Amino acid sequence: MNHREVPFSELAVKAIIVHTGTYFVMGLLAMQFLFYAHRFAGGDMRVYIRPLSDPLAAAGPLLQPIRGLLFALAFYPIRDSLFNRKHGWAVMWLLLVALGILSTFGPSPGSVEGIIYTSMPFALQVFCLPEVILQSLFLSSILCYWIAHPGNRRLPWAMWLLFLSALAASILGIILRPA
Repeated sequence: MNHREVPFSELAVKAIIVHTGTYFVMGLLAMQFLFYAHRFAGGDMRVYIRPLSDPLAAAGPLLQPIRGLLFALAFYPIRDSLFNRKHGWAVMWLLLVALGILSTFGPSPGSVEGIIYTSMPFALQVFCLPEVILQSLFLSSILCYWIAHPGNRRLPWAMWLLFLSALAASILGIILRPA
């Protein structure tokens, strides 16, 4: 693998676009196949998760560029270990899963702290894990591929289209939400 110096600006833009796009797609899939609207409307999750009709929930994709920038800030100091090695995507994914999903400092559902310190049932604790584990996998693999293949012409178009679609859907969700 050729060593390539990755400027922060490139990493930031690509991390923002890939994170927002993968977040949006996985959210749509989870809403469809995990029945989020029904599950979040009642029971134990009602006090933990906003209903999908809430304006802040609709604004979720619109706010994801902030998280993408935070990912870029975290990845930049270790960019050689992520982007200049054969399986850097796996290193990134392991870091995201270990630090960002399973070992959070607060009691997030599905994390070690969440299982220990919340009264949420175990089945509910792990209910959302497939969504976040897969989203972190797609973020890692797509971002690392895009950084490693800067000359690819199709991927940027697809990712920009997905990114802009996520932002547009979020704006429409805020504007057109039921009164």
